[in-house]
Amino acid sequence: MYSKAEAAHLRHAFWTTFGQYMAPVPSAEGEPVNWINYRTGLKHVQLRMRTEDRRASVGLELLHPDADIRALQFEQLQALHKLLPAIPGQDWEWQAEAEENAQPLSRVQQELRGVSPLNREDWPALISFFKPRLIALDEFWSQARYPLEDLQ
Repeated sequence: MYSKAEAAHLRHAFWTTFGQYMAPVPSAEGEPVNWINYRTGLKHVQLRMRTEDRRASVGLELLHPDADIRALQFEQLQALHKLLPAIPGQDWEWQAEAEENAQPLSRVQQELRGVSPLNREDWPALISFFKPRLIALDEFWSQARYPLEDLQ
């Protein structure tokens, strides 16, 4: 078991390592991008990576406080689902209604279980999980963002 400080240090070390690994990878539009703090350019739309409870997830989250607008945004994304590159061996999970930290949201995501940034032996699996999915979501977002801009 790790102390809070040790766990925080390992998490920070993982995200720093991952950020350095992804730094040379350009966005779908050929621009430099901060993959760790990816900016969608739209309020209430976030690309999130999580590592908690021996699982990792990455996805595009719709957080609009108005449930009707959030539902319209989700419908728009679903209508464009064919633009989201496939990841061999795993389908994207589309959730019209979900909750994270008592906040309602909609999202499209993928999840990997049995990994933790606290275990350095899991880092290659985490990096191999996050990298192609981030690139796929970025490619998708570069095209899907425009219909959502009108729904802000």
